[in-house]
Amino acid sequence: MKKNIFITLVIFIGSLQLFASNKNYTLHSPDESLKLEINVDGAVSWKLFKSGEEVVSSPTISMELQKEGVLGKSPVVQKSKTTSNNSIVKTNLYKKSEVKDEYNQLLLTMRGGYSIAFRLYDSGMAYRFETSFKRDVVVVDETSNFIFENAKQAYVPYIRESIYRYQASYESPYDVKPFSDIYADSLIILPFLVENKSGVKAVITEADLEDYPGLYLTINEKRDGFDGENAKYPLKEEQGGHNNLQSIVTEYADYIAKTKGKRTYPWRVVAVSSNDYELLDNDLVYLLAEPSRIKDTSWIKPGKVAWDWWNDWNISGVDFEAGINTETYKFYIDFASEYGIEYVILDEGWSESTDLLKIKPEIDLQAIIYHGKSKNVDIVLWAGWLPLRDNMDEVYEKYASMGVKGYKIDFMNRDDQDVVNFFYESAAKAAKYKQFVDYHGSYKPTGLHRTYPNVMTYEGVFGLEQVKWTEYEDLPLYDVTAPYIRMLAGPIDYTPGAMVNANKFNWRAIHSNPMSQGTRCHQLAMYILYESPFSMLADKPTNYMREQESTEFIASIPTVFDETKALDGKLGEYLLMARRKGDVWYAAAMTNWDDRTIDFDTSFLPNGEYEITIFKDGINSYREASDYKKEIIKIKAGDILKIKMSPGGGWASIIKQL
Repeated sequence: MKKNIFITLVIFIGSLQLFASNKNYTLHSPDESLKLEINVDGAVSWKLFKSGEEVVSSPTISMELQKEGVLGKSPVVQKSKTTSNNSIVKTNLYKKSEVKDEYNQLLLTMRGGYSIAFRLYDSGMAYRFETSFKRDVVVVDETSNFIFENAKQAYVPYIRESIYRYQASYESPYDVKPFSDIYADSLIILPFLVENKSGVKAVITEADLEDYPGLYLTINEKRDGFDGENAKYPLKEEQGGHNNLQSIVTEYADYIAKTKGKRTYPWRVVAVSSNDYELLDNDLVYLLAEPSRIKDTSWIKPGKVAWDWWNDWNISGVDFEAGINTETYKFYIDFASEYGIEYVILDEGWSESTDLLKIKPEIDLQAIIYHGKSKNVDIVLWAGWLPLRDNMDEVYEKYASMGVKGYKIDFMNRDDQDVVNFFYESAAKAAKYKQFVDYHGSYKPTGLHRTYPNVMTYEGVFGLEQVKWTEYEDLPLYDVTAPYIRMLAGPIDYTPGAMVNANKFNWRAIHSNPMSQGTRCHQLAMYILYESPFSMLADKPTNYMREQESTEFIASIPTVFDETKALDGKLGEYLLMARRKGDVWYAAAMTNWDDRTIDFDTSFLPNGEYEITIFKDGINSYREASDYKKEIIKIKAGDILKIKMSPGGGWASIIKQL
């Protein structure tokens, strides 16, 4: 009897110790500039500090499962483990050849078959749930929230154009608003940036989104922060949308996912910076993604592509009728070959709209592919996502055997669990046939391009195509905002390269012969500033051939790099970056609609003398946006150059050591 009393007492004391430990945990970033406080007391909450200032907090994180209950409700910590990592990640098709992966992590193993991992880098934090159930689970909902006690304003990309709550093109400009003015009935797309009163910026996004729906935010009732909302699981769909290429969800379930019981869930990510330009070179999403599942990536060839759709096939000075036909694409190939452009794309119209296996009679695809091979130019095909999903193996096998190298997959316009799974399946199967993909009509990148490096790039951006129809007159403003927010998540298929350029006062939207907003050098700078291993030349070949100097410059810029340096910038105003490929550096700058002069400090260059080829806004570019000046000068490492940019202007350069 006494022995039983003793055992009971030991268990009771042990329980008291266990519960007593369920309180506060502290995690520091490697450089100790960030501190994360985690509290486990009735709920799981966290607070993130930078240099002593509270940046963002979360009062409750949890996950509700249909049978297993709410993970995070009345939590009991069974074990806590702190670990550190300091390693180098070798990359594929990225903005740098290697990335330092240094962080501190706290893993809280909870009673009830789940854990929560918190990870803290110098550039931000992330957390995720992990479960260890033997059977599959149904995730009813996930609770995530972000409170900003010291907020000044937010940069808000809404879902606006869709009557369906979780269905959109993910192409929205940013509304810069105080929390009091944010629409309560609209979903906010990630990545999403909040600026605190001190100037500290926080960007919320997610990483490693696999077999799970995407995350959105909504302003909370107190208007001091945001609540997470995941896309519901689709129950009923109907074919519709543009040319019947989309699958429109007409009924959603009362849960968000059906998935494996033993798994890790997506990382909820907060990137933090006191200096805006640090956000231009943030690697969190890439580092938090699963490593490559493609063992041999040598067949994946990055490069540029001559694009047909934006310029509406408007070729002039030829003796054939331009359009979606064999002669036109052979002309595109000849142009690409002359300038060393690696690819030509056949956009929508080469096949029957809803049947990718039926090629239009005006297109002799095999002849086009053979002509490309003879000129060292490869062919890429556009594909609507619904007809591709329904015949994926047949499409991939047929066109791989003909020599097609990849696909621009379009009009998903969703990120529920089914569509997220389509992204993984289409990337994996394309890799099987040694083909790559470019996702348009796409949600933001979440690291799939690391897991499957044949995922070259994504849209999900208010890109150059908007000038064909939009009334939005502030694209240069967007151009120097999106790199700090959307591009933080990953590659950005903005489709630059307009050779017809316009100032704010003389721009207008024209569908068939479009013009850019901003100067020629604004367009040239994008090829250096915007990350995209598969980068398009949006304008027509005849325009590029008339502008040989600009075209040769574009063609000479790599699309992947060994090193990236963010040098200067202010969100929504300007940016200045440099990238290195081998021994050659490429540096560029852009501004909004304000003219601007900034310093280009070349101290990042190794000691020595250099020749720098510069494309800068011409003296009259403030009134004639196509005006530019090319000059070649010699400099020494450490020299400071003045960069003067016109309204909507830019500056681009190539730097070679002598």
